[in-house]
Amino acid sequence: MAEDTRAELSIIYALVEDRPGVLFKVTSLIRRRGFNIETITVGSTEKERVSRITITTRGDARIVEQLIKQLDKIPEVMKIGELDLNDTVFRELAILKVSAQDSAKRQDIYNYISIFRAKVVDVSKDSLIIEIVGNPKKITAFLDLMKGYGIIELARTGIVALPRGGKAGHD
Repeated sequence: MAEDTRAELSIIYALVEDRPGVLFKVTSLIRRRGFNIETITVGSTEKERVSRITITTRGDARIVEQLIKQLDKIPEVMKIGELDLNDTVFRELAILKVSAQDSAKRQDIYNYISIFRAKVVDVSKDSLIIEIVGNPKKITAFLDLMKGYGIIELARTGIVALPRGGKAGHD
């Protein structure tokens, strides 16, 4: 996920009917309207046949408001809103395969893994697969360090988020 420091990150959530074609409608609208989306994640919720779509974008309040209004017009969107960054827990997952052929490099990588509270999930004689969960800035910092060792493959999930405390994001 590229960092754009010109505009603040916005996290938009949408509760949608869990039916074929809904994600296509959402992404088609985003594409047609020319919105710049950094990440989009989709998953099930505590309610049967309801999925949560989490979208991150950077833009001014007017652009975010316009995106929310446009998405709210899709019939399968049951609820949509923006989460307050100061009152939201948000995380991302990254899994990466790093070259670790020599023992000195491998030890350095293990030290970084410990510092960042990451975890090794697979080991071979010449590489490690590492899982890291956290704030996107933490993940980006870890990835920047790992670039020096040689990232062979990388997968990032995008952000998932929920509001803090007893309130629900869909109340």
